[in-house]
Amino acid sequence: MKNILLHLRIPFSFFLLPIFLFAVSQSPHPEVARAWWVFLILHLLLFPASNAYNSYYDKDEGSIGLLESPPPVTKELFYVAWAFDILALVLGWLFVGEVFTLYLVVYGFISKAYSHPLIRLKKYPVLSWIIVTFFQGALTYWAVYQAINPSVTFESLTSQWIPALVCTSNLLAIYPLTQVYQHEEDARRGDMTMSRLLGIKGTFINANAWLLLSGIGYVSYFGFTVPLLLLVLLLFPLLAFFGWWTWKVWQDERNANFKNTMWLNLLASVCLNVFFGILCFL
Repeated sequence: MKNILLHLRIPFSFFLLPIFLFAVSQSPHPEVARAWWVFLILHLLLFPASNAYNSYYDKDEGSIGLLESPPPVTKELFYVAWAFDILALVLGWLFVGEVFTLYLVVYGFISKAYSHPLIRLKKYPVLSWIIVTFFQGALTYWAVYQAINPSVTFESLTSQWIPALVCTSNLLAIYPLTQVYQHEEDARRGDMTMSRLLGIKGTFINANAWLLLSGIGYVSYFGFTVPLLLLVLLLFPLLAFFGWWTWKVWQDERNANFKNTMWLNLLASVCLNVFFGILCFL
């Protein structure tokens, strides 16, 4: 049971929480009960199930997200992942709605295709990079926004294209960084991930480019207002750390390691969660 809980990596869902909070903060009249159900289904069921599938099929021996030394996987992990997925679908259908349930089905299929040996999207660096970041970013944002605002019109939903694409842009930057310390492990399995394709320094150049685009998106959406100033202040620790880490990697590529990657993920999620949490409160 302990190994199963570790491979579910439930705390890792904290790193994806900014997308949920962003959608809530921009909702005109969110239904609070639905918002809680969406939060529980995504962060305690759907995302952990996806982590479990990834661990089961990859059988990593080296560090993976939040697990520096992952324990061995068993068949029970596979069954638990399926149970989490099915429970997510049942709760989504009963307490949220059909559109959100359809999103859960599609996301579940993509998460399995990512690691399953018959498809294994992970082997295709550019394709997996685009698909994963779009589904975890823009599509998740739109799914949350629609789920907690059931009376929202299509026109209102499409007006949220900038926040949705900013979520994807952030992930286009961060996703390859989460692979930067796994090059040896991925090479052993024959997986050409986006980070391996870009190289270590190329992964950092890619991240800088997409984070700059995200910054432009935030400015375009918020304008020169108090929320934008607050965002800049809260993101300062993250940007300072990322600048320092980039400089260290340029000196020695061995600094592109598990510890620094987890620090980046933690800072990014804390800074953005605080920012969007404040917007929700306001």
